[in-house]
Amino acid sequence: MFHYRNAVRHAAALITLLALSTSSLSVTAALTLAEAEQIALGEDPAVAASQARSQALREDAVAAGQLPDPKLKAGLFNLPLDTFDIDQEPTTQLRLGLQQAFPRGATLQHRQRQTEWKATAEQARAEDETRKLVREVRNSFLELHYQLQAERIVTNTRALFAQLVDITEAHYATGRVSQQDVLRAGLELSRLDDRATRIRNEQEKNRAALAKWIGMSASQTLEPHFPALPDLPSMEELVAALEQHPVIQAESARIESHNQAVQIAREQYKPGWGVGLEYRKRFGENPNGSDRTDMMAAMVNVDLPLFPKNRQDRRLAASLKQAEAAQLTRSDRLRKLHAILESDYASWQRLGERASLYETQLLREARANVQASLNSYQSGVTEFTTLMRARITDLDVRLDDLRVRVDRAKAQARLLYFAGEAQ
Repeated sequence: MFHYRNAVRHAAALITLLALSTSSLSVTAALTLAEAEQIALGEDPAVAASQARSQALREDAVAAGQLPDPKLKAGLFNLPLDTFDIDQEPTTQLRLGLQQAFPRGATLQHRQRQTEWKATAEQARAEDETRKLVREVRNSFLELHYQLQAERIVTNTRALFAQLVDITEAHYATGRVSQQDVLRAGLELSRLDDRATRIRNEQEKNRAALAKWIGMSASQTLEPHFPALPDLPSMEELVAALEQHPVIQAESARIESHNQAVQIAREQYKPGWGVGLEYRKRFGENPNGSDRTDMMAAMVNVDLPLFPKNRQDRRLAASLKQAEAAQLTRSDRLRKLHAILESDYASWQRLGERASLYETQLLREARANVQASLNSYQSGVTEFTTLMRARITDLDVRLDDLRVRVDRAKAQARLLYFAGEAQ
């Protein structure tokens, strides 16, 4: 008997431990929005690709600022073709030389700066990709949250509708209601089942959209609480932040890159230089029997940009136009960002007003309407149709309230894309 009681105690302890473990696992398994963002940032290939391109350009910038490699020259000169004897003629020489070219003006410095600005533009693009990624993850997460909570609301409402069906059938048996009321109750219950099916379909689609960013983690249970987002700056701060937005920073870097291209084009009006040094080995002997003296040569060559009309002038004009186009592109991007910001901010404000209206009036009035309709129906004052309509209105109001709050959070996520956050 003693062993039996001990076994029961051990079994009970084991069951309790398993229950606690399962409970703790279910709690930790709930995916939060912050966790989804971190998973996406750690796995996104687009951000990593932009960062890799930026690093590659920075490495290339160092190489762009170096002098060209020197050239080694070697050759046998003035070899007689009748005998191929290198000792026969005094002019036969073996020449070994080095040549070094120096590009025109400060071309190398400007090329290095041009590539560095390209790297800066690519780094800004990586930052923009990061912001876009966070925005899209938040959008998918919030939409999935809506579908999950909408299913919960519809499921709870279905239980009430099922009770109404049972009550209606009971009243029909006693002759209190007509057959049409029974059919109407069953119809509304079937329509509710159809709505639940459509919601689950949207759930699966939105979970797949979230999986695009976070992979298999999207299959986890989402936290039941409404996702929290960082506080939103004021409109003035958002507008001021546009100048520092990665899209604008990338365009500014491209402008600087084109400005360096203009400087490179200006440097082409200057001459380029090249120097060389040769050692000339002579063979054979002089008539007096002494060895022929070896020789050395030093050379300088200079480019002569004497006819710049169809080369230097054209390239400078092209560079100036490209720099102008880059400046106009930046202005256009800034104008479009400003327009999108104003539109999203207006939506966020109006949705906030609607959310406040639902919280302070509509939800309370819908519940009061249901209670009043139920009391009137039980007293025989109103028909069943009125009660059913009140229930449907209450369901629609609760779903609309959830939709408004989610849409406002999505608008806030879009605005945070403009504000930027420390990752």
